[in-house]
Amino acid sequence: MPGSPRRRSRIAAFQALFEADVSGRDVQEALQRQIELARLSGDGAEFARHLARGVVTHQAEIDAEIASHAPAFPLEDMAAVDRNVLRLAIFEVLFDNRAAPLRVAINEAVEIAKGYGAESSGRFVNGVLGAVALASSGESQ
Repeated sequence: MPGSPRRRSRIAAFQALFEADVSGRDVQEALQRQIELARLSGDGAEFARHLARGVVTHQAEIDAEIASHAPAFPLEDMAAVDRNVLRLAIFEVLFDNRAAPLRVAINEAVEIAKGYGAESSGRFVNGVLGAVALASSGESQ
């Protein structure tokens, strides 16, 4: 699933978060391995580190957002791919001061979910992130 340098950074961060989530390994060790595998350097490696660090730092708040906007899917029962794609995207949407435009963050998350998750992962991630975005903007439709 190649793409832009930022997508490659997001994928490396996602893969490290996923690995740490399902195996209990250290996120930073997993991330370093993913950065090397993806041959990221400079800004790309730093962006991946920034994303992974941000998710770890804000994980409790991010998980609360997921639980709030996907109450029918408890975190512990949710597919690990979906859970970690959502964590990454919600960090970018709600907590990142270098925020990517909302549409970019959501589209990137949907593409990663489609590439690594089940057939329905893209739709599920899109729906949850849409709800999070609406709630954070204070709009209702």
